[in-house]
Amino acid sequence: MTIAQRAERVRARLAHTGAEALLVSDLTNVRWLTGFTGSNGWVVLGPDQLTLVTDGRYGEQAARQMALAGVAAEVLVGATGAETQGHLAGLSRVHRTIGFEAAHVSVQQHAAWAAAFGCTLVATIGVVEAERRTKDTAEIELIAQACRIADQALAEVVPTLGNGLTEAQVRNQLEIRMRELGAVGPSYDTIVATGPLNAALPHHRPTDAVIEDGHTVIIDVGALVDGYHSDMTRTFVIGRPTPLQHELYELVLAAQQAGVAAVAAGLSTKQLDAVCRDIITEGGYGDWFTHGTGHGVGLLIHEDPFVNRAGDAILQVGDVVTVEPGVYREGFGGIRVEDLVVVTSEGCRVLTASPKESPCPPFPPTI
Repeated sequence: MTIAQRAERVRARLAHTGAEALLVSDLTNVRWLTGFTGSNGWVVLGPDQLTLVTDGRYGEQAARQMALAGVAAEVLVGATGAETQGHLAGLSRVHRTIGFEAAHVSVQQHAAWAAAFGCTLVATIGVVEAERRTKDTAEIELIAQACRIADQALAEVVPTLGNGLTEAQVRNQLEIRMRELGAVGPSYDTIVATGPLNAALPHHRPTDAVIEDGHTVIIDVGALVDGYHSDMTRTFVIGRPTPLQHELYELVLAAQQAGVAAVAAGLSTKQLDAVCRDIITEGGYGDWFTHGTGHGVGLLIHEDPFVNRAGDAILQVGDVVTVEPGVYREGFGGIRVEDLVVVTSEGCRVLTASPKESPCPPFPPTI
């Protein structure tokens, strides 16, 4: 990966904040900047140096991981919490101003730093995230690998649907198989939602509800590979679909395909949301589409840019985003179709490959 070049990108953005240095406290941002994956650490990014501060559990790990990433940095280890904070104070005092990640720092922590650092603290918003948003080639390949694992796991588990299994049993099969295929684990809590009640909840958690003939079944599944996530949803109808199930599946699929086709650098996230939402609204089911059309995916499963009616971000080459319109109504259930795509100079490349043309696996199409 090109981790070693990331600090310079952040320094260039930091120059516009009025801060001489940046104290990075969010662990996802720490990982992106350094390659360090421990559960406790801070980075002080100065004009000419980068220092990682951690505790005694992680000193050797931090040095090893940053060396493998090609990151030239000093590691300071604190034997106690007070010593760790002392290292941060010492690093900060050499600067007149130091930025902190306002979205990730509590009022209590800010007060402690203000008392100890001896410099002016400058609130910053999204300095690292703005650079982290654009994925490089290595990051995209890890996400693509996670997509391939989820695709294969789903292909192997789908034929078991409708055989008396519960939502939880299907979830377990998917997560076990993803680990066997090389994933660290699931990308998030796998969603398996069946029937007129559970499938009406976009983020339903699997229960012992049995998947039965006539149900719509939403499966939202992703794999985690070396810190990077994938995200995909497919919806199935067990048995022969009703006319309404058929109509709504085709409507959601049309909206989702139109959304994927529209993805391009320069398009606003609000415009992308409208592409999908307008089709469902024109079909008469706009009030059944109760969430945003998508979100960014990377080291976090939900990150910038967010694709919704209020979104003001502009898609750019290297964004990895979901396109996932859906409809939900208690008494009917729900239908969602989701792909993960990466924005390219020609439009986008779809990273998820599971079939979505028919809502009727594991049987031959009945519509």
